[in-house]
Amino acid sequence: MKTSVKVILGIVIALFLFVIVARKTSSTVTVSRTFQAPSDRVWFVWTDTESMKQWWSPKDFTAPVIQNDFKVGGKFLLSMKSPDGEMFWNSGTYKEIIPGKKIVSVMSFSDESGKIIPGSEVKVPGDWPDEIQATVEFQEVEGKTSVSIEEVGIPLIMKLMAKMGWEQQFDKLEVLLAK
Repeated sequence: MKTSVKVILGIVIALFLFVIVARKTSSTVTVSRTFQAPSDRVWFVWTDTESMKQWWSPKDFTAPVIQNDFKVGGKFLLSMKSPDGEMFWNSGTYKEIIPGKKIVSVMSFSDESGKIIPGSEVKVPGDWPDEIQATVEFQEVEGKTSVSIEEVGIPLIMKLMAKMGWEQQFDKLEVLLAK
């Protein structure tokens, strides 16, 4: 076998193994941004149902349905509508809220009624757990607010996509805060 064929075959096998491992391995996604707004304004826009409809979803998606019972033990239902009209749903429960500072929740894929869809049944790449934990922290420094989100349980194969989604949501949040 020629050396170049062996190299190509080796690369194909390595990529195949990477995809298998990346589908099965979970990761943590962390995204941070500093916004040019005081923490009380950022907190309000982050937690207010009507405001969430304006920033919850990546670029070119909308969030036509947001239900948000913002309290410890409260439930939420979040929608994302793709440009071609496909709807994606997440539901979850708030586990910890420190006003103006921190939100911890668990979130799952769901249907439009909030019924949880097991991670094994979603049509998104990777082996998804039935729920992921999200921690959002807010810190104000000199009138600006740093927001950091950490999601635990994201399949490694989707880590970059999840990070990009949050960056795009932060872009929308930045525009909303500038109004």
